[in-house]
Amino acid sequence: MSREPWAHSRLNVRAFEPLLLETARPSFVAESLFMNQLSEDRALETVRRMKDVSVVVLGDVMLDEFVWGDVTRISPEAPVPVVDIRRESAHLGGAANVLANLVALGARGMVAGVVGDDSAGKRLRAELREASATQEADELIVTDEKRPSTVKTRIIAHNQLVVRADRERRTPVDAQTEDRIIKVLRRAIMEASAFVVSDYEKGAVTPRILNEILPLAYGRGIPVLVDPKIRNFDAYRPATLVTPNHHEALRLTGTDEDTDEGLRRAAELIRARLNCDAVLITRGERGMMLLEGARPPVYVETAAREVYDVTGAGDTVIATLAASLAAGASMIEAAMLANMAAGIVVGKVGTATASSDELMSSIRRSQ
Repeated sequence: MSREPWAHSRLNVRAFEPLLLETARPSFVAESLFMNQLSEDRALETVRRMKDVSVVVLGDVMLDEFVWGDVTRISPEAPVPVVDIRRESAHLGGAANVLANLVALGARGMVAGVVGDDSAGKRLRAELREASATQEADELIVTDEKRPSTVKTRIIAHNQLVVRADRERRTPVDAQTEDRIIKVLRRAIMEASAFVVSDYEKGAVTPRILNEILPLAYGRGIPVLVDPKIRNFDAYRPATLVTPNHHEALRLTGTDEDTDEGLRRAAELIRARLNCDAVLITRGERGMMLLEGARPPVYVETAAREVYDVTGAGDTVIATLAASLAAGASMIEAAMLANMAAGIVVGKVGTATASSDELMSSIRRSQ
């Protein structure tokens, strides 16, 4: 796997224009301009190569339930809307949604996590098998009889979220469950093209598991990506890429300066603290900021045209990053493809994925 930009990439700044800091050293300017380019041929070839990669995901699997309806009146019991339910649906959520995004992109993958011995756990396993079209898709899932499966139920009326109800336990899993997760991951990582940690602070990701597995994955030379949370932050090492959102980045570094300069400093502090190869900060409607090595930061503008729902967008980002890097993309190329994929899913309502066909269509439109 190469982590450097390709020398034959064609210049194209129509869709993504780097906003370099005035403090960047002049010797880096040409390199940053060059890094921000991605030709249509190169992008499409990277997406096609995703079918040849296999990604292992560790994280908090959950079931996203959606109750859809209409609001025509206010309850006489309290000043709240009454939702007339029209239909219900369920989707893979959390780390399981990372897997769903990988499969939608054409990649192969497996997810390691924890479910309870309950109906939601059985449904999660069935959804994983259906999403990946394999009977082995849930073989890294551990059942813990002492915990409920994590379920998020969203009630939506007129395409607007009315309320969300969560069923979960956020305490870390016990030592016995840690042993089981470590055992299945040790075997699975030996065949993986990339490894992803999708931490939602629901207890399946612990410092002990990270300390056992991250050095193993990173030592194999495959991309190791982490979607972090504050509780386990200092255990995310070693890693290729850490992807906090801008709120998490500022909290982790004790600052509230949500500006280009403030986030640049936050990314530098995160990279120094974890000694990771790169930090990518997602910034919602302001796109992304990538800090890689000693280079100045590169800013990627958002690709979204209309935003209906940001549910699961972070899962799409890290799945696309992992699949792209495993397929041979450079860090900036992977960031640009992830940005396009995120732009697709936020234009949909509910937990969604970006397919390889949708991503290739977005690539063609951007040229």
